[in-house]
Amino acid sequence: MTAPRYAHVTGWGRYAPAQVLTNADLERIVDTNDEWIRTRTGIRERRVAAAHETTASMGAVAALRAIRTAGLEPDDIDLILLATLTPDYWMPSTAALVKEAIGNTRASAFDVMAACSGFVYAFATAQAYITSGLAKHVVVIGAELLTRFLDYTDRSTSILFGDGAGAVVVSASEDPGGSLGIEMTTDPQGAYMIWLPAGGSKAPPSAGTIGRGEHFVRMEGNATYRFATKTMATTALESIRRSGLQPSDIDLFIPHQANIRIIEAVAKGLSLPMDRMYINLDKYGNTSAASVPIALAEAVNEGRVQVGDHVTIVAFGAGFTSGAVTLQWTADPSRGAIGESAVNPSDVHVRLPVDWDSVDPIPPALAELMNRPGPVDVPLDDVVPGEPEHARQPVGS
Repeated sequence: MTAPRYAHVTGWGRYAPAQVLTNADLERIVDTNDEWIRTRTGIRERRVAAAHETTASMGAVAALRAIRTAGLEPDDIDLILLATLTPDYWMPSTAALVKEAIGNTRASAFDVMAACSGFVYAFATAQAYITSGLAKHVVVIGAELLTRFLDYTDRSTSILFGDGAGAVVVSASEDPGGSLGIEMTTDPQGAYMIWLPAGGSKAPPSAGTIGRGEHFVRMEGNATYRFATKTMATTALESIRRSGLQPSDIDLFIPHQANIRIIEAVAKGLSLPMDRMYINLDKYGNTSAASVPIALAEAVNEGRVQVGDHVTIVAFGAGFTSGAVTLQWTADPSRGAIGESAVNPSDVHVRLPVDWDSVDPIPPALAELMNRPGPVDVPLDDVVPGEPEHARQPVGS
């Protein structure tokens, strides 16, 4: 009889860009002030990615740190999951770029899109791969570069968001513990209350969409915050109950870092003191899918999580998605320092295309791979079509 497989967090890492955008800085850009932002959101500053940084580059640094914390090598990873709503490109996936940047040669990789809930959704996917036996080690990344999608004349959104990345390694084990209970919900009735109107197939980029500012995030704040507060509380509670626990059994809650008032209301709804809630939104603002993994990594590194503790992560996002995972922590928290020091962000590079106006020629390494003998002898000579012949007579002549 096959022993059951449990999904344990064995590594964690985060990356925050160096550039800081304070509330005082925003006062010079948009009609707002520090007191208004702090009292209504709890945010004091946020990070802004440098010009050379991308979602992939930040995600790769966080992933490598998580892998080193776990005591693994990049090629030990079987699957790379990257949650984001700000991919480097619509294709290829940002996860594919991260795979190359971290030096992994064997993992499958794909993106997960559930907005601010994306990391929790990706974590649930990792657990499914682990417990089904399809993977032994999965790296789950949340990475966002939201500051390039903000209208800095809109004070309702430009004050909220920042850039960054966080990651965990989820590993298979026969030892009980790790991920205990998961709850996920989606309510599409709120789909257009947080959205980015243009850029997809419904409204492809055009001079019109750019002129109308449709490539910037839009949000109906008040109703969204009310729904987020309710659904985060109920989703967290259901995850805890699925774990056979009660809220009082949870040593630390790591909520999505969107708004201090939401976090305070969730704590009140669950009858918990605020010291059970981990908060770092004052430093980073809302980093969407990166919010929970950045907070988780910092909480562990700061000594807020110990072996045997019960931890609940919970998030809410556009599409009115919500997700929560309750964990029994089993990894040595002191290993976080290893991952942080082992990876210098300047040593991590995402390969750029050779030609922005066309497509790359086949790289030598890929050509060599295609020429290797394989288990199936597939004739390739007739696969590539020839150029179409020109019409003998111009059309309309």
